[in-house]
Amino acid sequence: MSDEPTSVAAWEALFRAQVAVMRELGLDFPHDDISFNEYDVMYTLTRAVNRSLRLRDLNKNVLLTQPSVSRLVDRLAARGWVEKTPDPRDARGTIIRLTDAGHAAFYRVAQVHGASIARVVGRALEPDELVELTRLCNKLRAGITARRD
Repeated sequence: MSDEPTSVAAWEALFRAQVAVMRELGLDFPHDDISFNEYDVMYTLTRAVNRSLRLRDLNKNVLLTQPSVSRLVDRLAARGWVEKTPDPRDARGTIIRLTDAGHAAFYRVAQVHGASIARVVGRALEPDELVELTRLCNKLRAGITARRD
């Protein structure tokens, strides 16, 4: 277990790096097509089996609050990019599924965003550092998630 000053310094470095990266990525992000938050929801759905998740599971995996996710999902549904259906195993739940049209819209933006990420993050870190950063971030997230469960 690390001491408090070292933990705080690591957090500050991580947080400030994340803010700097997000600001830089925001300059190239195609906001006219979809918002960052819409992208986050659609990205999460692309990673799910059948591009579908229960709303409560979607809420756990995105960077928004539950009411914001519900409103955002309604906007995406109005555009035909997601479908909402009752959960056949639990009628209280809702399944959110990324449609083919939604996947196509996501993919178009992901091409631009992915190139921007490669440029911004890739110019700052060597390939082995990118692998290590991924490992450390996954370890940090898993350690926090495990404590909540």
